[in-house]
Amino acid sequence: MATTASEHAEQAGDVAGHGRAYKWVALSNTTLAMVMATIDASIVIISMPAIFRGIHLNPLTAGNVTYLLWMIIGYLLVQSVLVVTLGRLGDIFGRVKIYNLGFVVFTAASIALSLDPLLGQPGALWLIGWRLAQAFGGSMLMANSAAILTDAFPPGQRGMALGINQIAGISGQFVGLLLGGLLAAWDWRLVFWVNVPIGLFGTIWAYRSLREIATTRRARIDWIGNILFAAGAGVLLTAITFGIRPYGHSATGWGNPRVDAGLIGGAVLLAAFCVVEQKVPDPMFRMRLFRIRAFTAGNLASLLGAVARGGLQFMLVIWLAGIWLPLHGYDFADTPLWAGIYMLPLTAGFLLAGPVSGYLSDRFGARPFATAGLLVAACCFIGLMLLPIDFPYPVFAALIFGNGVGSGLFSSPNTAAIMSSVPARHRGAASGMRSTFQNSGMSLSIGIFFSLMIAGLASTLPRTLTSGLTRQGVPLATASGIAHLPPVSTVFAALLGVNPVRNLLAPTGVLRTLPRSHVALLTGKTFFPSLISGPFHHGLTIVFSAAAVMSVIGAVVSLLRGKHFVFDDESPPSVQ
Repeated sequence: MATTASEHAEQAGDVAGHGRAYKWVALSNTTLAMVMATIDASIVIISMPAIFRGIHLNPLTAGNVTYLLWMIIGYLLVQSVLVVTLGRLGDIFGRVKIYNLGFVVFTAASIALSLDPLLGQPGALWLIGWRLAQAFGGSMLMANSAAILTDAFPPGQRGMALGINQIAGISGQFVGLLLGGLLAAWDWRLVFWVNVPIGLFGTIWAYRSLREIATTRRARIDWIGNILFAAGAGVLLTAITFGIRPYGHSATGWGNPRVDAGLIGGAVLLAAFCVVEQKVPDPMFRMRLFRIRAFTAGNLASLLGAVARGGLQFMLVIWLAGIWLPLHGYDFADTPLWAGIYMLPLTAGFLLAGPVSGYLSDRFGARPFATAGLLVAACCFIGLMLLPIDFPYPVFAALIFGNGVGSGLFSSPNTAAIMSSVPARHRGAASGMRSTFQNSGMSLSIGIFFSLMIAGLASTLPRTLTSGLTRQGVPLATASGIAHLPPVSTVFAALLGVNPVRNLLAPTGVLRTLPRSHVALLTGKTFFPSLISGPFHHGLTIVFSAAAVMSVIGAVVSLLRGKHFVFDDESPPSVQ
């Protein structure tokens, strides 16, 4: 490991200017911010039924699916697009300054969300708009937290510090599932109010305690680069999001000319962005950083790992809430909360492995732990793929715990290796670039995995659903019409804890004409799970196979990152 005079100076300045306790204050505050920001990325998923009931809007109606998608994915899209810009602004104007402003914006948006005065579609638009604003504040926090920690901690402790920070953030995604279920059971507005006291406390604490350690460097803002990147990434990820929606007679929107145009247009804009960034004097995206092998390999491995695990929580919630929990006697309305509870081993794996692997990577380097973590995750994806739909829970718990351990082993060392491989003056931009790769992987994963799942269901579900409904007396025309509806509504119904058969049959009036025993069976806890088990397992096999392949490729990339490397600010970067 190459320790440097400049980094020793940073450490000495930390002690002299802020006291030895400052680094722990920085760790505590940024970890609070990461947990708050990432909890909010998932808390809405479980709370969606209560939120839409509160604004009197059925999210599963064909015209309202768009609102549902943007409530779930819009938050991730904003973070994917803006974190690089906000990290770069941190380098120019001060990381702590941008970070503190993020707390203010996030808290103000949370207040506005909880005060939604509108109903129906206007109420949904209010929530989506302020949710995007909340994501803007969260992006300020996420873009600069890793850079603040890297400034505050010496090289020998960065893996531990960034490990705690990152794993707390990642586990927040799963804590949000549980917390959302608990709060929404009382009042949907509590889902957003819960951020307010945390945000106010964190804002005051940050403004009083955090200080700028790194020297800011005044530079021109790269307006052309910012616009090209925001437009390109935004158009590309939005097109992928709309690829989930049905188009015409197709179960997904990948044949939609607008989606194709978005994919091509987004790719062209990003290609133009890459050209521009190599020519402007103060680019937002430091392309030269990709000459550092540790930086490039770490980010590429992070992207692949994020794609592999990004859709995992959605697939597990659908599996648990839509099939396994009803088969074991749980009411559909209660399944989202219990799905969060039954997924706690995944969070436990993160929390256990992250700090430990971060500490060990400080001594032995990131490569063995990050590579092993992705391989462990790949093995667990294969294990999940081989499980029967009605699985024994101890085996399921062991596999998702192992997946959490694998992700924890990977995330902490990989983040520390990325942040330590760049010059101190570029850490804000590097932190934003790292977050962009990670958040983009999450967004890509949701689009890809949902599309694979829906495509798998579309090939087998219509025949299975038609046969099952007609056996219970549903007229063939009605059963066939329901069975050939886009399966996205069925998937989202399971995700939201809604009885899909009741949701599909109620508008037709058929339930009023059938014998009570048939109605009880059709709308009971076992009919839909038993019916969808085969088609769902087919789709699940495709999804987890893709995740395992992504994890293995990511492990290979991680293995090629080179030896443990810490950037020496006094010499040019070496490529090892």
